[in-house]
Amino acid sequence: MRRHGFLIVILVILVNVGIWWVFNRPTPAEPWAGTINGFSYSPYGRDDNPLQSRYPSRESIDRDLAIIAQHARSVRTYSSVDGLEVIPELAQKYGLHVTLGAWLDQRSDYNRREIESLVHLANTYPGVVNRVVVGNEAILRADLTIKELAQYLRQVRREVKVPVSTAEPWHVWLRFPDLVKEVDFIAVQLLPYWEKVPFEQSVEYVMRRYNELRKAYPDKPILISEVGWPSEGNRVGPAYPSLTNEARFIRRFLNTAADENLDYFVMEAFDQPWKKAIEGTVGAYWGVWNAEREPKFPMEGAVVEDASWDRQALIAALVALLPMLLFAWRFNDLHLKGKLFFATLIQVSASLLVWTIFIPTHLYLTNTGLVMLGILLPAQLGLLMVALINGFEFTEVLWKRDWKRAFKPLERPAGPREWPMVSLHLACYNEPPELVIETLDRLAALDYPNFEVLVIDNNTPSEAVWRPLEAHCEKLGPRFRFMHLKPWFGFKAGALNFGLKRTHPAAKIVGVIDADYLVEPDWLRSLVPYFDEPRVGFVQAPQDHRDWEQDRFTEWCNWEYAGFFNIGMVHRNERDAIIQHGTMTLIRKAAIDESGPWAEWCICEDSELGLRVMEEGYQAVYVNHAFGKGVAPDTFGAYKGQRFRWAYGAVQILKRYWHWMLPKALGGTGRLTPAQKFHFVTGWLPWFADALHLVFTLAALVWSVGLLVLPQYFEFPLAVFLFPTLGMFAFKITHSFVLYSARVPCSLGQRIGAAIAGMGLTHAIARAIFAGLFTKGRAFLRTPKGENKAALVRGLLMAREEGLILLALWSAAFGVAFEYGLHVREVWFWAVILVVQSIPYLASVIHSTSSSLPGGNRAPLHPAALATD
Repeated sequence: MRRHGFLIVILVILVNVGIWWVFNRPTPAEPWAGTINGFSYSPYGRDDNPLQSRYPSRESIDRDLAIIAQHARSVRTYSSVDGLEVIPELAQKYGLHVTLGAWLDQRSDYNRREIESLVHLANTYPGVVNRVVVGNEAILRADLTIKELAQYLRQVRREVKVPVSTAEPWHVWLRFPDLVKEVDFIAVQLLPYWEKVPFEQSVEYVMRRYNELRKAYPDKPILISEVGWPSEGNRVGPAYPSLTNEARFIRRFLNTAADENLDYFVMEAFDQPWKKAIEGTVGAYWGVWNAEREPKFPMEGAVVEDASWDRQALIAALVALLPMLLFAWRFNDLHLKGKLFFATLIQVSASLLVWTIFIPTHLYLTNTGLVMLGILLPAQLGLLMVALINGFEFTEVLWKRDWKRAFKPLERPAGPREWPMVSLHLACYNEPPELVIETLDRLAALDYPNFEVLVIDNNTPSEAVWRPLEAHCEKLGPRFRFMHLKPWFGFKAGALNFGLKRTHPAAKIVGVIDADYLVEPDWLRSLVPYFDEPRVGFVQAPQDHRDWEQDRFTEWCNWEYAGFFNIGMVHRNERDAIIQHGTMTLIRKAAIDESGPWAEWCICEDSELGLRVMEEGYQAVYVNHAFGKGVAPDTFGAYKGQRFRWAYGAVQILKRYWHWMLPKALGGTGRLTPAQKFHFVTGWLPWFADALHLVFTLAALVWSVGLLVLPQYFEFPLAVFLFPTLGMFAFKITHSFVLYSARVPCSLGQRIGAAIAGMGLTHAIARAIFAGLFTKGRAFLRTPKGENKAALVRGLLMAREEGLILLALWSAAFGVAFEYGLHVREVWFWAVILVVQSIPYLASVIHSTSSSLPGGNRAPLHPAALATD
């Protein structure tokens, strides 16, 4: 079977390389071997920015023109000031003609300076400057009126001896015939990308617009002052920027221009990163050479989208190779489907990581972009780790051949045997008496010969609540002992520790049960025999719930809990790494004596004790059979409060025992096995991912405000970081639904409800993680039972934080979409990301208010004893 695993690894690597090749396969394009008529030329390098008064040096302009002169006859410039005055002089050195430009906008003093320099240079270099262009899209931007521009044109025509025009898109020339009268030739910008024209129709579109102008103004020479296609950036409608599309467009247009004898300037010579601030991401990527002055594509032969794809594919294969080989060797008890699935997941994760790391090699990231990259790259690595962890659980649960630790309830022995004494501890605080009495009656009916029940009431203030419990214990006989503690410290753990001191000396096993659990008579008889094995430290049965069938809120809660106990605990049990829970658990008394009492410093004293028992070398047994059912939380506040406690306690445990979780090679201590360490760390890691979700939600809101208020400093995040977020969300939903279908006996509607309930806890878990990281301790949060059903307004108030964040995310998505337009791919992706990020908050609101909507009522068990702590 291991041979099959190795064959799968080879197959996955070959498919990986094949996919890289498919996305970067050589694309044929018309060759071009001639001389280009001219390039639109902005001399700014990667670190130059005219918006910030950082201008190129004379030496860098000289270097640029030397490059251009090897491929073209002329250049077109856009300004005649701020260091660009040297262009005609240097162009003369290389035999280049210059179509000289003057930038015009709403600043009259600046315009005057541009015009004066343009006139001076045109007259100083008459053999070099063969025409001038006064203004670039000044009418399109509405910086000038037709009348104002005409005045500048007349002035320049009077003062120079070369043809004069201004540059505008085709529709401006058609709309304003009076402007045509003011120029010697028409300088038209033909950029099909900005017109949302599909690449396949782009050259035909250019020729159609050109011919429209020629037909409208047959006596005017026409110069195509800009024509090109971007290699990177956001999609505009069906117009898709890519290196392959740029190369194919340029090469095809050059051949068409040669056939039609067109006068043109290719847009543009060099990539201009600074233009991102005024044109968006795409503005940086119109060059035939990149910002380092390297050719982006050849003019002959096939074109490859990413020339480094083979290196990336090789690195991705090498990164994934060792994990895939270890997986194929170690996990030999999986069906081939499982091996193929997880090997593929490893390879996909490695490829995505490598692709992400290579992104900066061909993008011009601003400082904010680099900051975002530094934040998102580790976050993406974390997302991939969570995906692999969930994928591993998914693989084993679905495709494991043989579960070696699948424990079942033990049958009643045929002959007599010795039954060790069990001391059952029930700690309660301010619980409805009717609820606890029902629990005690069920304990009294246990089919077990040797047990006691200790009821420890911890600080209940009202005698009307605890006195009935005391009386009922007396009624049930000497097996039941009632203790009322007031004042008493240490919360539930303190009460349980008091119970340990009052435990019968003959007790060998300590059981813990919640005050609302109705147990089955065979609970102890079915599980106690597992303690015949001396290394078994505790035996755990799942939590389960009752009275949820006619209530939508509690129904969703019930099935959300069921997912963990039917999937997560079963998976962890295979490697003896279950989480001990504070109800339906049986613990060897000697294990408690060795590891120490319940931890009063920890808000999750049950999980903490279970970990210490394992650290002592004891084993755990999980029997996935419900021997008791309790009451699910009635309100969202109680439900998320309970999960807050669990997550907060997990952080407390990790902070206290982090050295137990490290591998031996990294200084790890203790006796936990590597598999136990893996499950304890990775089992809680998704909760830390929820904390990251909150961080990135807040960051996304801040970033959206920046996009709206300070667009010059903020740019849309790279799509490479958005895809994994969407993919991870889709994977988690698929992971949950498939595993629920396979392991949890519920309907489709109940699976959807469980998913809503689980997602709705994201914010509460995130708050708990941060609280756990930055605080030392917190009061025990009891889960109230028997509360009144919340009114709709109360339901909304319980999810008020989540609701406010939901509204903020939706407002941000709407604002960005309205401001930038959804026709831009980056805007669409960002809006989708904001909406996806809002789904857990929407789930919170839906679940919280579902407890107030029609769907059945459960009468409160004791309306007078509603807990608020």
